[in-house]
Amino acid sequence: MWLTSSSVGRKFIMALTGAFLVLFVTFHCLMNSVAILWPAAYNLVCEFLGANWYALAASAILAAFIIVHIIYASVLTIQNNKARGHEKYAITSRPKSVEWSSKNMYVLGIVILAFLIVHLIQFWAKMQLVEVLGCESQIPPVAGTLFIQEAFAQPWTPVVYIIGFIALWFHMNHGFWSMFQSVGWDNTTWIPRLKKISCWWVSIVILLFVAQAVIFTVRANEGYYLTNEELRAQYKDMIVPMIEEEMGAEGAQMGNAIKNMPYEQVSQGIRQMNQQMSAQLEQMKSPQMQQVIKSQPGGQEQLDAMAKQAAGIQRAAAFLDYLEQNDPQTDAMQMQMTQQPR
Repeated sequence: MWLTSSSVGRKFIMALTGAFLVLFVTFHCLMNSVAILWPAAYNLVCEFLGANWYALAASAILAAFIIVHIIYASVLTIQNNKARGHEKYAITSRPKSVEWSSKNMYVLGIVILAFLIVHLIQFWAKMQLVEVLGCESQIPPVAGTLFIQEAFAQPWTPVVYIIGFIALWFHMNHGFWSMFQSVGWDNTTWIPRLKKISCWWVSIVILLFVAQAVIFTVRANEGYYLTNEELRAQYKDMIVPMIEEEMGAEGAQMGNAIKNMPYEQVSQGIRQMNQQMSAQLEQMKSPQMQQVIKSQPGGQEQLDAMAKQAAGIQRAAAFLDYLEQNDPQTDAMQMQMTQQPR
């Protein structure tokens, strides 16, 4: 088959996969812009995507295109190195403005791949992958803004991202117009136009990415994604599935009540309930209570059900602890609770 056996066919596949990846990067940039302009809407987008079949299908297609792009880039690089030394692409004349990127496309691709792996570990592995595997984590997979908080609170994250963005600019700027050249648009009229379009398109996308990384870093270090009132109201609703999953019908009633209550009231109520249920479970672990439980019909089943309910409340309380870390208002509220007589 000429697509796989010939150099022209391989370049055509590189162009096709490259075009798809350019469109995806543009979409991803726009999606990140939602996190800047309306963070709560970004969480809704994360929930819409999640581990739904259409999102999984899109992820599989994207992964396939990336893998194919890497494989064919490697094959073409090896062939070109054998045939033409260190020349990367069969372009007879290279303008000085793209000379360096033209000769280092594969190296730039390796840098971008390393950056992509970091990005997947920080976001995809903690969001969609966690949902697919059914694993429990402290942060709900739909809370995309909290994963922004986790990632960009690290001082090294913006450095790694900006390095990745610079490599992406060089790679996409050359790849954008050269993919058209690979499919036959190799003439003196269109190539200069495509180079200008490429430079503008890629520059706008990358500048937006850099601006987003800067804003994410500033907000993360300010604790914006932890303390913003609109986001906290949204996080409050994320507690509901944790409780409903473990408490059944009683959890459904509690979940409906939580949705209609302010965040502060929910936080205080969950903490008090967690303290009470933990204390009750501790009492039931005593040898005397164990004997009483075993002597009663269905006693062990009731204890197991209570422990399951307590696990749901404890998980919700742990999530609230994460949200309210270093929050002076919450620290004062917890101090008042501990001073109240039981």
